[in-house]
Amino acid sequence: MSTHILERNVHPFDLLFRNFFEPDRNFFPVVESKIPHPVDIYESDFGLHFEIACTGLTKKDVDINIEGDVLRVSYNKEKNETDNGYKYIHRGVAKRSFNLGYKISSKFNLTKAAAEMNNGLLEISIPFADTAKPRSLKIN
Repeated sequence: MSTHILERNVHPFDLLFRNFFEPDRNFFPVVESKIPHPVDIYESDFGLHFEIACTGLTKKDVDINIEGDVLRVSYNKEKNETDNGYKYIHRGVAKRSFNLGYKISSKFNLTKAAAEMNNGLLEISIPFADTAKPRSLKIN
């Protein structure tokens, strides 16, 4: 029986699963895909907050720049950093370069942003702009 006849009677998931193990196919296993850098972004009563994973990095390793209304956080891994001769089986906590950019709404005051590094977690807080804070009007 030819392969083409078999493929017509096979569920698409079965083809996907089969292709996972065949290196000559154009399907790339999940372990080879690039995952985004871990970041949590949330808004509180005090403003906007970023929590960026910086495992194994110090505050001197990370650059934070504000360009107009864009907050940019980056780390460039040095090319001469070695793996100490280790043969890694899995690199889940590897120091990888990252370059993150976020356009910040005008309701936040970037000039009063503050950053702190705690146990490998970079925390950036941006307070609300004075014009964005709720206010009440007096009735005349």
